[in-house]
Amino acid sequence: MTRTAKTTFALFFGNRWVFPASLQSSARAEVSEALKRLGHEVLMLPESATQYGAVESSRDGEIYARFLRENRGKFSGVIVCLPNFGDETGAVAALQDAGVPILIQAYPDELDKMAPALRRDAFCGKFSIMDVFTQYNVPFTALKPHVVHPASDAFGANIEHFDRLCRVHSAMKRMVVGSIGARTTAFKTVRIDELALQKHGITVETLDLSNILGRMKSIMAEGADFRAKADRLQSYASFTAVPAKPFENLVRFGVAIDQVIEESGLDAVAIRCWLEIQQQAGISPCVILSELNDRGFPAACEVDIGSAITMHALRAASGSVAACLDWNNNYGDELDKCILFHCGPVPQTMMRNRGEVVDHIILGNALGPGCSYGCNVGRIAPAPFTFGNVLTRDGRLEVYLGEGHFTQDEIPDDFFGCAGVAHIPNLQSTLQTIGCLGHRHHVAVSPGHVAAPVHEAMTKYLGYQVARV
Repeated sequence: MTRTAKTTFALFFGNRWVFPASLQSSARAEVSEALKRLGHEVLMLPESATQYGAVESSRDGEIYARFLRENRGKFSGVIVCLPNFGDETGAVAALQDAGVPILIQAYPDELDKMAPALRRDAFCGKFSIMDVFTQYNVPFTALKPHVVHPASDAFGANIEHFDRLCRVHSAMKRMVVGSIGARTTAFKTVRIDELALQKHGITVETLDLSNILGRMKSIMAEGADFRAKADRLQSYASFTAVPAKPFENLVRFGVAIDQVIEESGLDAVAIRCWLEIQQQAGISPCVILSELNDRGFPAACEVDIGSAITMHALRAASGSVAACLDWNNNYGDELDKCILFHCGPVPQTMMRNRGEVVDHIILGNALGPGCSYGCNVGRIAPAPFTFGNVLTRDGRLEVYLGEGHFTQDEIPDDFFGCAGVAHIPNLQSTLQTIGCLGHRHHVAVSPGHVAAPVHEAMTKYLGYQVARV
C-alpha cells in the first residue's frame, strides 16, 4: 500500500518591530524543529532577507510574496507563526495570493514573563491577523487552543489536522479522473456534470471500453508486464477457484488499466464493469479494482465518477486507502447499524483476511455460471472510517461527510461479495439526509476519522458545499 506523503510547509514569521529579536530567532528554530520531528519538510525566508527573517511591514510582505512565487510547487500550505503581535498589513501583502491553505499559529504568554520586554501579546495579535484576512477575503485556518506552543501535544494535533487538510486541497485542485466505458443505462444514479467538475479543477478523461478490450487482446502471456501482474495478483488474493483462461484475462485487464492510467496521467478511475466484459472476456474486474485501491489508487466500479473523486479526497486525508461500497442492507433491528457491501473492490488493507476470487453469482443469474470470474469475497475488518460522496447540481459540487465504525458483528457466510457491518450514530437521520439530498446509492469510505479536515478543505479552500451527517 502506498501512503500519502506529509505536507511540505512554508513558514511565515510575523513581527511587531517593538518586540525583542530573540522571540523571532527562537521561534524559527522551535517551529521548524517541531515540524521536522512530525515528519514535515519546511521552507523559510532567509533570515537575511528582512530583519530577523520576519515580516514587519508591507514591503517585507512583498519580499515574502516573491519568496513564495519563486518556490511555487515546493510547498502545499503556509503556517503563519506569531511569536508575538505580528504586523497584519504585512501579512496580507505576503499571503493574499499564496494559493494554498494558511494556518495561523500564535505563541502563548507565560505568567512570569509579562513585563514589556518579555510579553508576547500573540493572543491579541492573532485576532488582528484573522480580522484583516477576513476583510481581504484571504481564507485561513485557525484551530483550538487559540495560542499554542510548538513543543506541546496540542501543536502536534493542530499540525496533523492542517496536514490532512492540505493534502485534500492538493489532491483536488488539479485532479484527473478516468471514465472508462459508458455509464450503464440503468444507473442514472451515477450521472455527473463534467463541466461542473471542471469549474472546480477536476478533469474527466473518457475512454471507450472497447479500447480496454482491444488492449487485452494484444497483451501476450510471455510479456514482462503480464508476468509481473500475474505474480502480483497471485500474491494478492486466492485464485484457486478461477480457471486458467479467466485468470489470464484478469491479468490482461489489469495490465491494460495500468497502461491507461500511466498514459493519461490519471489520479483515479471509474470503470464500466458489466455486462460486456463478462460477455466478451468471461471476467468481472472486481479484484483488479481491489488491487488498485490497495496501492492507494482510487478505483470505483459502475462508472461512478463521483465516488472515485470522493475516494481520492478521503484517501488523501487518511493517508491510507479507500473503497466504493453500496448502502446495502439493514442489520436486523439495530437502527444504528447497516451492511456496507460491494462485489469485491475493497482493498486488502481494509479486509480481515486475504480475499477469495470467485465467479460473480449475481451476474451469473443473468449470464449463466462461469462467465464472470473476478469477484473478491471477504469481510471488512473492524476499524473507524470516514464516509461521503459528491454530486453535481447547477454547477456546484455538493458533498456529504460522516464518520462511523466497522464492527466485529458477523454477516452470514452465504452473503455474497465483500461486506462489513457499519455502526453510524443516528444512522436513520443520516440516511434520510443523504436520500433527500439526492445522493447516490454508493458511498466512499476510508480508514480513520478525518471528516473535520476534509470538511474544512472542501468548504473553505475548494468551494464545495458540504453537509456533515
